[in-house]
Amino acid sequence: MSAFIFALGLTLVHFLWQGLLLGCATAVALTLLRNSRAEYRYLAACSALLACLCWPAIELYRRLNGDAAGGIIDINVIHLAAQTIVGDGTPFDLRDSVRDIVSLWALCAAVLALRMILGLLWINRAAEQCDCRHRDQQLRWEASLRRLASRFGVTRAVRLRIVDSIASPITAGWWRPVVLLPAALVAGMPPDLLEALLAHEMAHIQRHDYLVNLLQNVIETLLFYHPTVWWISNRIRIERELIADDFAARQLGEPRRLALALSELERLQFSTHHLAQAANGGNLMDRIQRLCRPAPQALNWKAAIPMLGLALACMSIYAEATAADKASAKRVQAMADFDHCAKPVWPEGAIARQESGAVTLGFLVGADGTLKDSKVKKSSGHADLDEAARSGIFKCKFKPATQAGKPVQSWMQMQYVWVLE
Repeated sequence: MSAFIFALGLTLVHFLWQGLLLGCATAVALTLLRNSRAEYRYLAACSALLACLCWPAIELYRRLNGDAAGGIIDINVIHLAAQTIVGDGTPFDLRDSVRDIVSLWALCAAVLALRMILGLLWINRAAEQCDCRHRDQQLRWEASLRRLASRFGVTRAVRLRIVDSIASPITAGWWRPVVLLPAALVAGMPPDLLEALLAHEMAHIQRHDYLVNLLQNVIETLLFYHPTVWWISNRIRIERELIADDFAARQLGEPRRLALALSELERLQFSTHHLAQAANGGNLMDRIQRLCRPAPQALNWKAAIPMLGLALACMSIYAEATAADKASAKRVQAMADFDHCAKPVWPEGAIARQESGAVTLGFLVGADGTLKDSKVKKSSGHADLDEAARSGIFKCKFKPATQAGKPVQSWMQMQYVWVLE
């Protein structure tokens, strides 16, 4: 398994709790801002969604450029979290599942990316084509759209196409924006109400909302498996539609006209195009009520209790796992098992010559506890005593050093003292 796949798999798994924390923080922020301007809630939600992308990206970079022990530490945190949730049962071995996790994620992300590309191609084809059956109506509404653009301060050329296959207006593009207008609306909606819907779409163009919406789709594609991402992204779309409603209502000077236009739009089929800005985003009835009779929103404590409980549980699991992991990540030095050590044999020549002294040995203990190598770091002054000490050390058994609870190879040293009695 490559280092990149392993790091990516860990990053995807860790985003499960990271996304939950971000979702809880976003829920608290939006609750506190529930009676503030929609722009503030929009900024809070956009910041949260961007954090959902940046946090795992930074974690992935850290894992790819950090030390090798980082992956072991991450594994231990996840294992301990699983044990905390399921009790004393043995959790699955994440090392054996990382490749499958990354493969499944890549497959699903590829499918969603293909869906997004097809949507972009469909919008581009609809923007380039011109239905001759609607030419007169299109020229009329293009002129109306140019007047709205001048009123909104939009200096770029804005195209308009009348399309049969959609149920509500759609705005796409930033450099060359285009408004796709349903043929059913052109035929069945009063012109003044349709103009109000076009004012709403012009507000999206003036704010360059299409670029933010495109980034949303990219984040949804990469982090599709986390419900928090979809919830935050949906809140962004809701708040964005409220901002466009307010902007259009101020420019028109008639909030009730836009409310009537939304009421007429409600009769049509609900559009599901997420790659573009549509006037039907959010709950139409809530938007209509907000335009006609705005009222402060009451705090729903019952809805906040489950989110608070999830936040506390997630923080508790992470704190426990991190504390235990720091303890287990400490390095424990190798130790000699003196119960199974034989004394070195004193060379007969050294005894005859009355040689004595202390020799300091350095030796390499393998992960299996066997001695791999040895060397004299400080001589006793007598070569035969030094060699006898080296031979004696190979008669010992060792407990290997551990790093994060795993046996590792390490060097240690020991001193032999030769004393004549």
